[in-house]
Amino acid sequence: MRRERVTPRPDFDSVIRTQGLVYVDTELPDGEIMSYWDESAAYAFDLDEVLRLEEATEELHRMSVAAAEHVVARGRYAEFGIPAWAAQAVARSLHERPPTLYGRFDLAYDGSWPPKLLEYNADTPTALVEASIVQWYWLEETRPDADQWNSLHERLVGAWAKIGAGLHDRRVHVCWSNEEESGEDQITAGYLAETARQAGLDVTLLPIQHVGWDGRRFVDAADQPVTTCFKLYPWEWMLAEPYGRPALDPGTPTTWIEPAWKLLLSNKALLAVLWELYPGHEYLLPAYLDSPRGMAEYVAKPLLGREGGSVRIVTGDTEISNPGIYGDEGFCYQEFRPLPQFDGGRMVLGSWIVDGESAGVGIRESESLITDGYARFLPHYIDAPRAP
Repeated sequence: MRRERVTPRPDFDSVIRTQGLVYVDTELPDGEIMSYWDESAAYAFDLDEVLRLEEATEELHRMSVAAAEHVVARGRYAEFGIPAWAAQAVARSLHERPPTLYGRFDLAYDGSWPPKLLEYNADTPTALVEASIVQWYWLEETRPDADQWNSLHERLVGAWAKIGAGLHDRRVHVCWSNEEESGEDQITAGYLAETARQAGLDVTLLPIQHVGWDGRRFVDAADQPVTTCFKLYPWEWMLAEPYGRPALDPGTPTTWIEPAWKLLLSNKALLAVLWELYPGHEYLLPAYLDSPRGMAEYVAKPLLGREGGSVRIVTGDTEISNPGIYGDEGFCYQEFRPLPQFDGGRMVLGSWIVDGESAGVGIRESESLITDGYARFLPHYIDAPRAP
């Protein structure tokens, strides 16, 4: 893997907006506007490297599912901050294995083996439209003979088709929170709705705030039953709200995507359980729930928090935090591994998985040791001819 300087397309800003990247403008602390999409550079991979990273992604997913099974078998819900009243529903969800769609592993990878798992965004991952659509069109326009580690669109359509085959009602509601102001959640939900339509499903797209409860089932704004619902809305938020209990009640006729057992994968406690079950594994960093256990450099990550939330990095006598509110649910203490630095930017590799299979990569860079709201997305390509 290498980082290359490239010449941006003259009209790239207007082009990416038409492709759905309406949340491209990032306001910096000094008031300057920065483009979240950055095509002044690109990352190049070789094909063998991509194949190895795909295998690593799928192995991490298998390990994560095994860790969830371990937690359920031993009733370790309290360590994940999951309330006791929700435990049985989480266990039932894992046992029944309702449909699951996608997730994203954030990896530290500098081009040398092995990659290291930083976290698993398994419930409500975003940065999807740019990884699936926008960077593919960048490749088509700038490197039409090259290939890309990107089968996200095809795999999402295929996953929806598989889900649809098991539904008696082919209506799927796709929801997001209208409290998210950048437009990213709405565009992400809209894109996932489109992949479901391409799979032959009937789709209703609406804010989750417009979903109601009629006393026995969830209904949409037209008072139609919500029987299958993809929600870009974290389970930990749902459990804290009045209708969290009905959402998990076995008598409620709604299938949620992602299912409730994904609570165990999106929680940072997963990192500690993985290290406990697979100590010394080449893809993992030491991680603990009770304390840093003598680690001189570590990251304190709140157990709950979408896309990482607030984190605190401790390196010797230095402490670095990103803005945010720390919850009282506890922390996971993971060994600090600095993000690899390329040409001044610190890069995190987001490896996507759809229906259990590796599906592509999205690369973000930040000036900070923490991938924060000022990160930039950079495209990539495989330095090999495209397969016929």
